[in-house]
Formats: sequence, C-alpha cells, structure tokens
Amino acid sequence: MDNFLSQAYTFGIDIGGKILGAIVLWIVGRYLIGMVGKLIGVSLGRQKLDSTLVRYIQSATGVLLNVILVIAILGVFGVETTTFAGLLAAAGVAIGMAWSGLLANFAAGVFMIVLRPFKVGDYVIVGGIEGTVLEVGLFVTAINTPDNVRTFVGNNAVFGGTIKNFSANPFRRVEGAAQLAHGVDTEDAKARLLAALAEIPNIAQAPEIYINTFTLAGPVLTVRSFCHTAHYWDVFFAQNKAIATTFGAAGYPVPEQRLTIKNAA
Repeated sequence: MDNFLSQAYTFGIDIGGKILGAIVLWIVGRYLIGMVGKLIGVSLGRQKLDSTLVRYIQSATGVLLNVILVIAILGVFGVETTTFAGLLAAAGVAIGMAWSGLLANFAAGVFMIVLRPFKVGDYVIVGGIEGTVLEVGLFVTAINTPDNVRTFVGNNAVFGGTIKNFSANPFRRVEGAAQLAHGVDTEDAKARLLAALAEIPNIAQAPEIYINTFTLAGPVLTVRSFCHTAHYWDVFFAQNKAIATTFGAAGYPVPEQRLTIKNAA
C-alpha cells in the first residue's frame, strides 16, 4: 500500500505539474500572441499599408501562432511533435476533403488580398449583398448593409461572382426622371432645373439634362447629377426635391395622359 501511495503521489505531482505548466503556457502564449498582433498592426500601420492587408496579416499570423502554441502545450504532456506533425498532416488531408468549401473561401481570400478588387471602407455589391466593407477575413468578408446590419459573406461567393465597387471611381452618376406636361417648353424647364441643381451641395460636376422619351402625358427629361459615393443618397433625394419644387414654382400643369381616338366613319 505504501508503494502504491508513493507511486500515486509521484504520478499526481507529475501530472499536476504538467497541467499547471500547460495552463501557464496557455495564458502567457495567448498574451504574447495578442501583443504580436498589436505590434504587427502598429508596425504595418506606420508603413501606411492598407487596413485590409493589415487585418488579413494579423488574422493569418494569429492562426499560425495559435497552432504553434497548441503544439507546444502538447509537448508539455510528452506528445512527440514529429508524431503530432504526422497526425496533423493526415488530419489535414481528411479535413481538406471534408472542408473543401472552407478552404475555397480561404483561397479566395488570398486572391482578393493580392488582386484587391476592393478594400475596407469601399461601398460594394458582392455575393448579392450591398454595403460598406468592414473587414476581409481569412474565410469571410464582413459588410455593413445600408440598414446597419452586419453581414458575413463567404470569400468564395464574393470572388466567384460579380463584384461591383461603387467607391473605385472618384464619382458616380445620380440619375432621375422628370415628367413634363404637354405644351411645357422643354428648354425653359431644363434651364430652371439646371439652376436649381446648381444649388445642391456635394455635386462633383455640372449636371446634365436631356429629353429621354415621350409618353401620353408629355415629354420626359433624364436628369443626371454626379457626386462621390458617400453623398449619393443625399444628392439623389435633393435632386428629386429640386424637380418637384422647380416645376411647381414655375406653375407647370400636372401631367395628364391624353389619348385621342378618331371615328373612322
């Protein structure tokens, strides 16, 4: 019995020491990983690298260091790292076959970082989702939609479909339509409307107005203003208000559809 208790005591001390060492290693390792992530962010930020690339590097480095930390903790319990590496390789093959979609998202994320179809802060439509890019991660892209909903789209869905980047060009077109009644002088309407549009803030260049088509109610003007993406909706609503206010102040009649049918007899 004394021999058994002695062995149990020795075994408990050994296991307890390993568990305590693993806990300390985990706490210190996680702290150091966090510090490394912050240092990488500060260092790359001083080099004025794009925030999308900085966050991607931080995320990839964090994953790699966490894997190394887990291997180190297993080493504390006497697990041979070479054996673990072999098991990890075998598991990687199995996981790769089972998680092909996840790996596809990872590969798409790498290509997006390299080819840069958009960056953090751009307003885009990707994977059927419209909004502002918040982060390009290892597997998903985070987007804030116009109604302020955080949406995550798989990188493979983003890179494998059509990407519309509204922030890539210095300005975008705000297009509207203005229905005129029969008998209204279109040149007078265009002159009045151009003067009203000139008062709208944040318009990047001179607006354009053309006669687009003719309907039963009268001619229809196409109104085009140009502004930065950040001011799109402000200019859009201001343009519609300018059309209604200007035509109302000019005393133009309300457009009405007219159709004359003549009796062949």
